[in-house]
Amino acid sequence: MIDTHAHLDACVDPPDVLVARAREAGVTRIVSVGTRPDSWRETLAIAERHDAVFAALGIHPHEADGEVDALRDALAHPRAVAVGETGLDYFRDYAPRDTQRQLFDAQLALATELGKPVVIHTRAADADTLAGLAGFDGTVVLHCFSSAPLLAPALERGWYVSFAGNVTYKNAHDLRAAAYAVPAERLLVETDSPYLAPVPRRGRPNEPANVIHTVAVLAHARGENGEELAAQIDANAARCFDLP
Repeated sequence: MIDTHAHLDACVDPPDVLVARAREAGVTRIVSVGTRPDSWRETLAIAERHDAVFAALGIHPHEADGEVDALRDALAHPRAVAVGETGLDYFRDYAPRDTQRQLFDAQLALATELGKPVVIHTRAADADTLAGLAGFDGTVVLHCFSSAPLLAPALERGWYVSFAGNVTYKNAHDLRAAAYAVPAERLLVETDSPYLAPVPRRGRPNEPANVIHTVAVLAHARGENGEELAAQIDANAARCFDLP
C-alpha cells in the first residue's frame, strides 16, 4: 500500500517514527511533499534515510515567492519523483493571484522540461487551474480531490485523481460518488499528513499509516475488494511517479 501525498517534514511526530508506523500498518511506500526551500531539503533528507520514501518538490501557492531555478536544482536529486504540489488557491489568497499564476505556469514548464509528473493543488480556482493545464501534456495528479467541476476534464484527459481522508467523512457523498466514477487505473490515495485525518482518526494529527482507512472507504464506495484496490492503487502510483 502507498501514501501518495504526505508532508512528513510538517508532522508532529518525527518522520522516522512515522515511516516505521506506516510500515507496521502495511504502508510500504510514501511520497513526501516539500513546499518551499527548507521543506525541500528536509524532505530529501528523509527520502535519503528511507528507501520507502520518495520526494515531490514544488512551490505551494501559499508560498508563491519561490525561485524556480532553485527548485530545478532540488528536483535533480535522484529521490525527487514529481513537481508539486503547485497550483492555485483563491480560497485563502495568501499570495497575490497573478503571482500564483506565474509560478504555476513556471512549474508546469519545469515539469515538461524534466519529464516529471505534476501534483496539483487547486482550491476555489477551477477555471484558472484548467486554463493553466490546457497546454500541459504531461502526467497530472489532482491532489486531495474536492472539486466536482474538475472531474469531467480529469476523466477526459486521463489525469490521476487522488483522494484524501475527507472522502471518509459522513457527509462527503459527492466525493465518494466522484471516487466511484474514476477509472481504477487512474485512482490514487493519500493522507495529506498531518492534515485531514480520516474516520476513525478524525480530529487527531494525520500520518501515513492512516491511509489504510481511506482505502477501505474507497473500496466500499466502489464495491471492490480492499486488498485488490490497494494493489491497483500501488501499481497506479508506481506508473505515475515512475517508482522502482
